[in-house]
Amino acid sequence: MSLDALISALDNALRTLAAPAHSARPVPGADLPEAELDATQKREVGRLMRINHVGEVCAQALYQGQALTARDPSVREAMAEAAREETEHLAWTKSRLDELGGRTSLLNPLWYGGSLAMGMLAGAVGDRFNLGFLAETERQVYDHLDEHLTRLPAQDARSAAILRQMQADEDRHRQAALQHGGAELPVPLQEAMRAVSRVMTRTAYWV
Repeated sequence: MSLDALISALDNALRTLAAPAHSARPVPGADLPEAELDATQKREVGRLMRINHVGEVCAQALYQGQALTARDPSVREAMAEAAREETEHLAWTKSRLDELGGRTSLLNPLWYGGSLAMGMLAGAVGDRFNLGFLAETERQVYDHLDEHLTRLPAQDARSAAILRQMQADEDRHRQAALQHGGAELPVPLQEAMRAVSRVMTRTAYWV
């Protein structure tokens, strides 16, 4: 890894973990009225949004790692484009967490480091696998967001608007990865990814 790449990776980590994320697009649902949520509902939605914020922290690290070890410049650009939109998701979920009086995960540095290592490994295997890993990640995130949409209180339109726009973006990232030549991952690896995701989401729900 070159010195420039190392500096870029460190800068990205610091910006993700310590600096406020910014969005070029307005926060989805920001113009909708705030729902009347009781204390239990607000706490539950806050925990769900914390999980989604962790997912975006992981996405930043994952794409950074994949870009560092990708061989084809067009693949690196695909990773960079996905990361730019994931930065917006990071801003949206943090904004909603603040509105709900919630907090981010105390384990964000751990999530970031683990995801960075996974991304670098995926990129090192080869570009087709790298893109396939991205596509499968986005597919699983889409399904995960679908589950969270069913768990939101029916009146919480602001949170739902954020999750639906995130879903649309994740699906577009998945399609782009496949169009660039992403290979379908072996089923055992897909299941392993789901298992890791379950551990992360269950832990982030509380910590």
